[in-house]
Amino acid sequence: MRLGRMLVLAVALAAGQAGAQEYFGDMRPDAPELAARGPLKVGVRTLVAEHQDQLDILHANAEQPNPRYTRKLVLEVWYPAQLAAGQNEHTVYTDVLGSGPNDPKRPNTPFQFNGRAVRDAAPAAQGGYPLVIVSHGYPGSRLQMSYLTENLASKGYVVVAIDHLESTRADKAGFASTLLNRRLDDLFVLDTVAAWAKPGSGNVLAGLVDANNTALIGYSMGGYGALNTVGAGVSAAAAAYVPGGKLAINQQGNQQYEAARDARIKAVVAFAPWGGAHKVWDDAGLAGVRTPLLFISGDQDDVAGYQDGVKQLFQKTVHAERYLLTYAGGRHNSAPNPPSPAHWSNADDFSSYSEPVWDSRRINNINQHFVTAFLGIQLKQQRLQAYLDLPPLQADGTIKEDTGLWLGFPKRAALGLEWRHLPAQ
Repeated sequence: MRLGRMLVLAVALAAGQAGAQEYFGDMRPDAPELAARGPLKVGVRTLVAEHQDQLDILHANAEQPNPRYTRKLVLEVWYPAQLAAGQNEHTVYTDVLGSGPNDPKRPNTPFQFNGRAVRDAAPAAQGGYPLVIVSHGYPGSRLQMSYLTENLASKGYVVVAIDHLESTRADKAGFASTLLNRRLDDLFVLDTVAAWAKPGSGNVLAGLVDANNTALIGYSMGGYGALNTVGAGVSAAAAAYVPGGKLAINQQGNQQYEAARDARIKAVVAFAPWGGAHKVWDDAGLAGVRTPLLFISGDQDDVAGYQDGVKQLFQKTVHAERYLLTYAGGRHNSAPNPPSPAHWSNADDFSSYSEPVWDSRRINNINQHFVTAFLGIQLKQQRLQAYLDLPPLQADGTIKEDTGLWLGFPKRAALGLEWRHLPAQ
């Protein structure tokens, strides 16, 4: 037993040393073509947006059914930058381990990891870059998909990742807040960035970003929120999941909800979106989505569900053009960075980022490839459709004569993946 612990410690220490200069998102030798970083230099800044006079659902009760508060949302913003002489694309991000405050088994402990971006760099001289809003899981953080956010910024997007209040690893609180506020946070951040983008606003994003050309990327509860934002109104039964029926504000058929559809949102990438297996939506609610969708999931997802979860969402969003990328044998962690060396000290922290049978770095590269193609088509009208018009290669373990049939993949490198496409009805 002691020898086993020593071996685990040795592996963890080796990982720490190897990871000291690691940058998440760098290409493996077998990475697909579009995973490559773009030509632009990347800056990163931390901004704050405050959404005032919001329902404080976690403190609502019979005596005070409508308490109000300000939701302070910390935002990480990646953007095309112009670097001064001697500036190198390097920064250090600080996040936290754990699953919320006051958990003695998984205390909120800070950890750091490297990024390929320049903190507070000057923005690029030109503007008009499409906006991508990123929404994490429950709990999660704005930093947990930096491999993708940096990559997209290098390709000419302004990427804004939200720390959703009461839903991060640092401040996790009651689930009702996450159910209620994801759509409201997404739309508020879109409105806020649009205001910041106006010439003369005084914000660093003034003139840099085109908020009329926006995509949402959501992971798990972030995927739930993204779908809810673009027209998947929750069912009447699901409205009861939040005390006092307050989730009715996000309910299919509610006129206020229907009026809040935002034409500026042109695409959604939903990683392992939660809700399908939990009957959050009925068929009428899912039919309300008309925004192009890219779903990404593992077929062994035991959190969001696959056959009764993500695959059902893919099949029933019938009025949207949609794609489904499936990792055979993958569980729920199809979106985040690989585990940092700090995660090795706690099995639960490690498993909250890792995949049992997949190398997270390979997943990251594949995600970069397909998200680049999908958003390039939807937001930039780039001629990348051939990267999505793929034969439905089945992940049955059979090595075919030429698995390079998937455009952009090295020969024999698409094994373990499934691809599906359904047009809008």
